[in-house]
Amino acid sequence: MAHKPIKYVEKAVAITANVAWNIYDKLNQISPNPSFTPKWSDKPLLKSWEKVKPTLGWPRETDSLCPKCIPEIRQQILDGKLPVEILRNSKVGEIKAQIVEKDGKIMMVKECAIHGKFEDVMSIDPAFFRHLEESFPGRDIRAHNDEKLHDHGSSTITHGRGSVLTIDLTNRCNMMCDPCFMDANQVGFVHELSWSDIKTLLDNAISIKPRRQMSVQFSGGEPTMSPFFLDAVRYARKVGYQSVQAATNGIEFAKSKEFARQAAEAGLRYAYLQFDGIGNEANSHRAVGNLFDVKLQAIENLHSAGVDIVPVITIINGVNNEQVGSVVKFALDNPKKIPFLSFQPVSFTGRDEAITDERRKAQRYTLSHLAHDVKNLVGIGEPARDWYPISTMGTFSDFADLVHGPQAEWGQINCGCHPNCGIGMVVMCDKETKEAVPLTAFLNTDQLIKDVARLNDAARSPKMSAIGISLALLRNYNPFMAPKHFRLSDLTAKFDKFAGMSKKAQKGGYGKVTADRTKADIDQRRKDRWNFLFIAGMWFQDLFNYDFRRTEQCIIPYATQEGEISFCAYNTGVGWRNIVEKMHMTATLTKWYDEHGRHEIVAGGKNVKSVTERSNYVVLREEDVNKKRQTNLDEAGIAKTAREEKIRARDEKMKQQENERMAKLYREVVLKEQDNGLVQIGIAPAASSGPIEMPSSTPVSKDAEKEVGSFGD
Repeated sequence: MAHKPIKYVEKAVAITANVAWNIYDKLNQISPNPSFTPKWSDKPLLKSWEKVKPTLGWPRETDSLCPKCIPEIRQQILDGKLPVEILRNSKVGEIKAQIVEKDGKIMMVKECAIHGKFEDVMSIDPAFFRHLEESFPGRDIRAHNDEKLHDHGSSTITHGRGSVLTIDLTNRCNMMCDPCFMDANQVGFVHELSWSDIKTLLDNAISIKPRRQMSVQFSGGEPTMSPFFLDAVRYARKVGYQSVQAATNGIEFAKSKEFARQAAEAGLRYAYLQFDGIGNEANSHRAVGNLFDVKLQAIENLHSAGVDIVPVITIINGVNNEQVGSVVKFALDNPKKIPFLSFQPVSFTGRDEAITDERRKAQRYTLSHLAHDVKNLVGIGEPARDWYPISTMGTFSDFADLVHGPQAEWGQINCGCHPNCGIGMVVMCDKETKEAVPLTAFLNTDQLIKDVARLNDAARSPKMSAIGISLALLRNYNPFMAPKHFRLSDLTAKFDKFAGMSKKAQKGGYGKVTADRTKADIDQRRKDRWNFLFIAGMWFQDLFNYDFRRTEQCIIPYATQEGEISFCAYNTGVGWRNIVEKMHMTATLTKWYDEHGRHEIVAGGKNVKSVTERSNYVVLREEDVNKKRQTNLDEAGIAKTAREEKIRARDEKMKQQENERMAKLYREVVLKEQDNGLVQIGIAPAASSGPIEMPSSTPVSKDAEKEVGSFGD
């Protein structure tokens, strides 16, 4: 393929930049400056070699939990038989776990002295797993000034500030889903934050250091059901959080354009939209008849109002894993509307905590599955080349912290989670032509990360650091592999937009993201021809793969009345959610319904009535929309949901009882046995040389004789 002349010019610039970098780097390493301590931290910025790491590689040992002990202990706490302080002062339910390679997979193997052995798959691709762990740059600055909020025993968060603070406004929901990690509408009481609670949690969060520019995600239940939803968004923006999000099923936004507009005006920046696939069939396991139509209407209403959409896809093997390709293609077909995808491999917790081994093994889906599915179903992304742990961005956050200087009020967002937690791949998308190329195909990312780390360690002035980063970007750029219309200037502008090096960035020239941003700022940012599509995978733990090394550096903590708790420790692990919500419940369901009435729950295959037709706001592939529901588990005879599992267990029990009843009737009618309630133990006396004769006078009802029929023939 012939390239435009500009590509050859850019290649010459890249070669020249490589020569210049080598000279710059040698000079830059002479007498590096010490790290400064910024206003947002009482500890200095970390050099690359100062960043600590948990034990990685395999085989290795870590601390985990017994999947059987923990629910028992949690129930005793809920019943008042054990004090909640036991979670802070004791290592209840903790056992050792081994992470090993077995049969071409990475496995977690552990054994409880009471409940026996457990094992689960961590990765189906050891090379991919190794790549992620080797790419991990190390933990963020240790958390400090946090004693009041971080006090949860073995589950305590020890590093970083967290990049997304999650606040559940209510446990009420207008859907009844499987899976549901929080078991919404099923716990028998309402836990809903008051306005005072919300303000306190947001105010407390900015007291911890390092005080990074984290996002705030309002969640639930369904957060839009809280009467304080809009006020919470507005207040979060007021006190300094630049990125305010809502984790939502989209129903309320689909029902009302006005509500979407009000949310945008209050400061909502992202809608993390529950999104299981393309088409109503792909979403049918949520038991809402027109759920995909709801999603499309929500996307139209929110995006038109100025809120960006992040589809969040819970992936369950055998239920919707075939939708991975369809969802990625959906994002690539709509680069002006979809800037981010968040895939979340299923975590067996909440309604699924008591899952059978058979269903767990059939439905388990890992980050390695995701990387391979994107490659196989879409044709982009080499697992061990194009995917990185999301903590890799910490190196670039460190650079932004450096150039912002010691007087900055907030540090940069830092996704410093464990490499087993989250992964990402960046795809550069042309919004006009829809050409899409993985960033790593035209930017030597491995080398760029090393170059940026050297700039951070040298700790020069913002101007000198900006020169260095420009050379690093240019020398690692291959214009011949970049999208056709992509230019060097686009690359440097993208980085400037993130790091804020130039005066244009500092003056909001790309469109402001601060609390005073306007619709004009939003439109300005959207004018960028290039969509930096981030395809992320975030794998939350459950009791079968729990690792305390992950919870220690959680980047998605929950703000609660009992402090800030790791996402996994809250929803899985020892299950702080159940305990905190019970401790601080607002009312029993009966009392709540008496005072407030029942809220609408769309379930059982019903439609959301106000959404009557499919929105045409986005591009759809009809073959994906019309794809039939995945049936792998049906064909294998395996339950798909906790509800289905319970129904099967009930039916099996009824069948067993019926068989026992029929067997009893057979003994009564045919064998003429008499049931006197006694059980004979042992064998017949040795003197008996023949069969034991049973009494022939056992009374049997006519109905019993009729029911047995010819059973004994």
